[in-house]
Amino acid sequence: MRALSKILSNFVQKGQLTIFDAKDRKYVFGDEDSGPSAALRFHSKKLPYTLLIDPELKAAEAYMDGLITMEPGFTLNDLVAVFMANDGLLTEHPLQRILTFMKDGHTRRRLGLNLKKNKAQVRHHYDLSTDLYRLFLDDGLNYSCAYYRTPEDTLEEAQQAKLDHIVAKLDLKPGMTVLEIGGGWGSLAIRMAQAGAQVTSLNVSTEQIKIAEERVKAAGLEGKVEFVCLDYNEFEGEFDRVVSVGMMEHVGHGNLGAYFTKVRDCLKQDGYAVIHSIGRSGPPGVTGPFLTKYIFPGGYCPALSETFADIEKTGLWVCDNEILRLHYYYTLRDWRLNFERNRDKIKELYDERFCKMWEFYLSGCEMNFLHGRLMVFQLILSKERDAVPIIRDFIGDNEQAMISHRDDRRKSA
Repeated sequence: MRALSKILSNFVQKGQLTIFDAKDRKYVFGDEDSGPSAALRFHSKKLPYTLLIDPELKAAEAYMDGLITMEPGFTLNDLVAVFMANDGLLTEHPLQRILTFMKDGHTRRRLGLNLKKNKAQVRHHYDLSTDLYRLFLDDGLNYSCAYYRTPEDTLEEAQQAKLDHIVAKLDLKPGMTVLEIGGGWGSLAIRMAQAGAQVTSLNVSTEQIKIAEERVKAAGLEGKVEFVCLDYNEFEGEFDRVVSVGMMEHVGHGNLGAYFTKVRDCLKQDGYAVIHSIGRSGPPGVTGPFLTKYIFPGGYCPALSETFADIEKTGLWVCDNEILRLHYYYTLRDWRLNFERNRDKIKELYDERFCKMWEFYLSGCEMNFLHGRLMVFQLILSKERDAVPIIRDFIGDNEQAMISHRDDRRKSA
């Protein structure tokens, strides 16, 4: 414990971290009056040495295996909050500088995603039982950042607002053709078809396509939406609009140029695209080892700098960029609370270790969007300078028209 204690003494400058080791010895780092606090217990004598090698991954695995437990009165969110509050200070210790340098360099080299492996890597996460996702997502199974007009909005309200916001940006007219890259369980495709568009939705998850087709049929929109089981790089065609929500994160480091080239090539000359993705407000980085190994193999959230650099090479116009800062924090908060409420049911579907793995995933991401450098951006891209209205008023006008239309239908029902 001596080496780990030296590192943590330097690391915890904000808040307080209390650790009880396997011999019930107590170690306190930091000051509880200076920030968030957490207390945990180690159940293995080897754990302090294991954590030195790869703190994030080994801590996650120890939690999943029951070798780390939270002390009464503290949650996993509390632990993650302490680490996020002190983000960047862990590498100040000489030993960790060496280990981090070696690990990050290796990780950056491995970030490049082989496009042939993309389908399998996406299915690793999205072909889990839909029953799992029904237990923590909204009724529409929207597995991407919602749009909270206020922090008090319900998850259902915020996800409906997200669909409104994106469809408003697309400025759809009856008969327009839309290519959706990454269709999920079909909520956006249904909303676009209801707006009069002819939708082609790409998805490499057969489980999602099956559910999405059932939902389209139930909505009476057969013939308006076609689901195609192809990766974006395998598809050809031209459309009035291209939309991609929560898909760009799966493209992989080094493949953004090919992705934006495909978006450009699938647009008609006067068309435009709306791209919604998680991004970094700081410089380019790496995907954490826990997420890479257990949740999103091959995934990478790009910095704005590298995103815009690759867009520039395609000749596309960036007509609009909206930054959603705390929206994903609120979304993950609501997902985590739903997960906690339905934990027993999820454990029946999988097991205790799976539940702990997802708790670590949801809590870690939630705190990263609250305390870290992650955010969501929505881009509007076009081939022509004037393909998009020259002021943004059209977005709000379209949203208000959709809301008013729904209110009128409720009153007449």
